[in-house]
Amino acid sequence: MIVQACINGARPEAYHPSLPLTHEAMVADAAECIAAGAGELHIHPRDSDGKESLAHVDELVRGIRSVCPGTLVGVSTGAWIENDITLTRHRINEWSSLPDYASVNLSEPDAPAIFSLLEAKGVGIEAGIATVEDAERFVSLRQRDKVFRVLFEIEQQDLRQARATLAGIQTVLNEAGVQRPILLHGFDATVWHFVREARVKRWSTRIGLEDGCRLEDQSVASSNAQLVAKAIALFQEQSVA
Repeated sequence: MIVQACINGARPEAYHPSLPLTHEAMVADAAECIAAGAGELHIHPRDSDGKESLAHVDELVRGIRSVCPGTLVGVSTGAWIENDITLTRHRINEWSSLPDYASVNLSEPDAPAIFSLLEAKGVGIEAGIATVEDAERFVSLRQRDKVFRVLFEIEQQDLRQARATLAGIQTVLNEAGVQRPILLHGFDATVWHFVREARVKRWSTRIGLEDGCRLEDQSVASSNAQLVAKAIALFQEQSVA
């Protein structure tokens, strides 16, 4: 059970003054998050213009490992990054400094092929499930029992709908007998609710500017490291209670 730091995602530059978009900023921010207590890192690599790019994974992984040796590093394989199925596969196939895992969204048409490509390269698969339909697709795949982790990423902003989606996803996986490590996270309005839910269920969670910029009291966080520190404190507080 860990708190993962998701430091940038697909957020635009104007989202937050501390959003790390350059290579140097991502490396420095990653180190700060680990110092604040994060157990892992999830990062969306960017090119020199700040645009998401799967062509810069090697550089990012080497940079992170130079300052955070031994820390698990994960990246996204989101279809929107290259916006081309063939190019996405090509970029992943070119990786030589491999991340420990890569997130694959079950909502994307090419997800099964990306699963196979990552498996062949020896990169762990974080299976991203946002809907009940995603869960049903996941349990139909041969790799379902081999993935590194299942990522429950609940995107609805209405809390009642978000909780219903989580319950539906759990039902599908339970009925299929899937038993893999779970990381649960929300987005914007539901971030802190699902951090708390993950702690209660003894699942991992994640926090960072990819998912939201506000603290639990709705004030704007100063940095990813502050978000991480607050989530770690919440986990520790509840474990003592």
